[in-house]
Amino acid sequence: MDIVAAARQRYSTKAYDDSRKVPEEDFQQILDALHLSPSSVNSQPWHFIVASTAEGKARIAKGTQGWLSFNEQKVTKASHVILFCTRIDADEHYQRQLLEQEQSDGRFKDDTARQNSAKGRSTFINLHRFQGRDVAHWLEKQVYLSVGVAITAAAALGIDTTPMEGIDTKALDEEFGLREKGLTSSVVLSFGYRAEGDFNAGLPKSRLPRETVFTLL
Repeated sequence: MDIVAAARQRYSTKAYDDSRKVPEEDFQQILDALHLSPSSVNSQPWHFIVASTAEGKARIAKGTQGWLSFNEQKVTKASHVILFCTRIDADEHYQRQLLEQEQSDGRFKDDTARQNSAKGRSTFINLHRFQGRDVAHWLEKQVYLSVGVAITAAAALGIDTTPMEGIDTKALDEEFGLREKGLTSSVVLSFGYRAEGDFNAGLPKSRLPRETVFTLL
């Protein structure tokens, strides 16, 4: 895989060909990559709602009504859509759940390693809870890492994507009962194949010069 070539060919798709579906084996690779996304102190503060049916996409499209309707067809005409949800907190119960999973997966050679992992994670979470007072924002940062993973995985497979923050998070939270689950909606990401009339497909990429964005030491 030429990752630079994949990065050069990807862009935010503005119109999808709704007659084309992403092969299931390819989409499963994207979900596998998404499941393996990195997060600070392995906090994994996410939940992914995946829609591949017309009914499922229509539910996510409830977050693109009114003045946000410019994004509606990017949801309904795409092959697959993922709603990225963020935990609003990482309380002690959730931290125990993470620790138990790590134990089950064999990450600790002894009890000391287990205790160190638990202490390190709680230290950083409490740092954001009490000093930064930004724990919800910090958790959402981790979810954005997973968005990048999904976009890159799709690009490597020749699949187009559209990340959308232009969504009604309140409507989506209500549609999926997210707040009762300690979650809130953050980003929608569509997957599929560009339509011939997508104006953005033919435009050159525009990035600031390398000498502006890199400092080489």
